[in-house]
Amino acid sequence: MCSVANDRRALRGDIWAVVPIKETAFAKQRLSDRVSPALRQELALAMFEDVLEALVGVPELKGIAIVTLDPIAADIARRWGAQVWTHGARDCHTGAVTAAADRLAAAGSTLLTIPGDVPLVSSADISAVVSAHSTAPAFTIVPAWDERGSNTIVCSPAAAVPLRFGADSFFPHLAAARSCGLMPTVVRNRAIALDVDEPADLAKFMENRSATRSWTLLDSHRSKWDRASSSVLASQ
Repeated sequence: MCSVANDRRALRGDIWAVVPIKETAFAKQRLSDRVSPALRQELALAMFEDVLEALVGVPELKGIAIVTLDPIAADIARRWGAQVWTHGARDCHTGAVTAAADRLAAAGSTLLTIPGDVPLVSSADISAVVSAHSTAPAFTIVPAWDERGSNTIVCSPAAAVPLRFGADSFFPHLAAARSCGLMPTVVRNRAIALDVDEPADLAKFMENRSATRSWTLLDSHRSKWDRASSSVLASQ
């Protein structure tokens, strides 16, 4: 249900970043044929911390909330000064973000949601998305590199548009915003666009050295994943 007509209090300056993190012991299942469970968990946590570091450096944010029940991710979040919210954490990506959006909407705040698996993102990338976002009511979206997924959404008021994440969520999100009377702003950002879910994403991420925890971790374990994931990329 659209809530634009009911709440026009949110201004662009009152922005909370929301990052849903599922239990990392079961993270990145689509890499399971090529990456061990232990390394998948390490990678999920490294990518999360790369994203969190970028968020902490964004001056436009009022706060950062991590929606999770994972104790390791929660400890990392608190070390960086982020809040840990548990409501909705078991309800998949969509449920976690929706629960956070409802909470922020009650305070008249703006939602910025970004996944924890876009390790190349920088503070400047996020600030650029915020800069493109208009005063409420407004909806801004950054698609994945294949224009299927929705890798960042800024929504004000926070629950103005019903969100539903998944592999093919970008165009449905555009349609949902329009159905709520909002003209979506689309921002294309190469760093945010690359989420690491599939072997091809892994290979693409590792093509160029980066000063990220994620690249360093994967580089140190390159023999365990490089040949398989690179062959997948070459076949596409």
